[in-house]
Amino acid sequence: MSDIVADAPEAVEDHAADHGDHGGHGAHGGHHTSLGLSNTKLAMWLFLGSECLLFGGLISTYMLYRNRQGSGPSPDQLWDIPFTSASSFVLLMSSLTMVLAVSAAGRKDDRNTNLWLTVTAVLGGLFVAGQVYEFTTFYREGLGYTDSLFASSFYTLTGFHGVHVSIGIIMLLATVGMVAKNRISGDKAETIEMVGLYWHFVDIVWIIIFTLVYLIPA
Repeated sequence: MSDIVADAPEAVEDHAADHGDHGGHGAHGGHHTSLGLSNTKLAMWLFLGSECLLFGGLISTYMLYRNRQGSGPSPDQLWDIPFTSASSFVLLMSSLTMVLAVSAAGRKDDRNTNLWLTVTAVLGGLFVAGQVYEFTTFYREGLGYTDSLFASSFYTLTGFHGVHVSIGIIMLLATVGMVAKNRISGDKAETIEMVGLYWHFVDIVWIIIFTLVYLIPA
C-alpha cells in the first residue's frame, strides 16, 4: 500500500508532462482540424472559396453582356493592351515578392519579411494607380458606368477586383506594422502565409480577368 502511495506523485507528474507536451504542440502549431489544417488556414480557404463564387458570378455576367455596347465605344477602341499588360506584369511580380516575404517569415527574419511585404504593397499600389488611370481615360473617351450593359459589367468586375487589391495592400501594411512592433500573437509565419494566400488569390483572379476581358476579342 505504501508503495502505491509513493508511486502516485510520479504518476501525476508523468500525466501532467504528457498534457504539457500536447499543450505545447497546440501553442506552437495552433489548433488543427481533421483535415490537417489549422483553424486559421481552413477559415482562409473557406473565405477564398466564397470569393471564387463571387468572382465567378461577376465574370459570367461580363461574358454575357460584353457584346451589348450600345452606342458607346467598343473595346477595340478603348483597350490599351501594352499599358494593361505592363500593369499586369507589375501585379504578377508582387506574387514573387510575397513568396519571398513568406520565406523570410519562415526563417524568422523579420527585417526581410517587412522589406518584401512593403515591396509587395508598393507593387500593388502601382497596379491600382494604373487601374484608376485606365478608368479615367475610358470615362473621358465616352465609356460611362451607366452607358451600356457592357460598361456596367466591365467597371463592376474590374473595379471589384481593384477593391480587393486595395484591401490586400491595407492587410500588407498592417502586417508590416504588427511585425515591426512584435504584436502578432501565435504563429507569425502562418499569419504571413495567410496574407500571402489572399494576395496570390487576387493575382490569379486578375490573370483570368485580363485574359477574358482584354485578350479574347468580343
